[in-house]
Amino acid sequence: MRIGILTGGGDCPGLNAAIRAVVLTAQLVHGDEVIGYLDGWKGVLDDDYVPLDVPECRDILAVGGTILGTSRTNPFTVDGGAERVAGNLTAHGVDALVAVGGEDTLGVANRLGEFGVHAVGIPKTIDNDLSGTEVTFGFDTAVQIATEAIDRLRTTAESHHRVIVCEVMGRHVGWIATHAGIAGGAAEILVPEVPFGLDAVCDRLQRRHLGGRFSSIVVVSEGAVPVEGPDAESFRLATSGASVDQFGHARLGGIGAWLAEEIERRTGFEARVTILGHIQRGGSPSAFDRVLATRFGVAAVTAVHDGAFGTMVALQAGQIVRVAIADAVSKAKTVDLDLYRGVAGIFLG
Repeated sequence: MRIGILTGGGDCPGLNAAIRAVVLTAQLVHGDEVIGYLDGWKGVLDDDYVPLDVPECRDILAVGGTILGTSRTNPFTVDGGAERVAGNLTAHGVDALVAVGGEDTLGVANRLGEFGVHAVGIPKTIDNDLSGTEVTFGFDTAVQIATEAIDRLRTTAESHHRVIVCEVMGRHVGWIATHAGIAGGAAEILVPEVPFGLDAVCDRLQRRHLGGRFSSIVVVSEGAVPVEGPDAESFRLATSGASVDQFGHARLGGIGAWLAEEIERRTGFEARVTILGHIQRGGSPSAFDRVLATRFGVAAVTAVHDGAFGTMVALQAGQIVRVAIADAVSKAKTVDLDLYRGVAGIFLG
């Protein structure tokens, strides 16, 4: 059997561990041939690929990023793109394609089933927003990085009696902010699922500081927004003009800086902002992410040999299972509000 593999969307720790698991399982267990498409769906569109074998993949387990490269290319935005993808795969005798990605990458894989593409999905995203799986690899590492940053920011906040706003990734969901905020003992955690009242945030910070605490950490997801009203309009004006990618997603940015400025203006406390950005994506994956990515890779090859196309491997109750890609990408997995309000809420302020 000839298997293709690609990594699409934003990079994250654990991608190389998944590639390694696919290649080693396919070749050592099944005697398959594996080719890697470069830069996500762009590589399949452009017929740009490299052969992958055991020697070059054996030692990439701990390496961050992806040896195949990635992009946010969407074949369905190109005239005849889907047909070209299917034709290129057929021309090279690719029996099945393992797509490693998030909602957008796997959404493309699902739609390509209508064009005869046999795909199996592996879920990855630091945002942890894919339905059907309890967790995606990349998330654990991102939370660890964010938590370490919060720990470091706390000492400088205490030294200068400041409010420090730490902006983390999370376009539509606040999993990173919630977990890192709880782990780092943040005073405020602001997430996309729950629009925040800025006056209420400032009131809580003022009460906290009057109580003898002279510093605070505010963790905010990049996609968090104020409740509708003057503050929301002020925020939109301050961050307007964002461009979009091929999947129609705006390139977010600005909530952290806007929030720090408003907090300082309304409370009189000196405020600073730190935007973690791509630091959360880079570097070596955690042990948890290495193990999960490896388990996903092994399971994906098994799914290919079982002919379970149109499925995504997933983690549920500690076990690796298969779910329909269509179900996994149908809606974002949002933060559990019992965790956000019932656990994090106890310790905020």
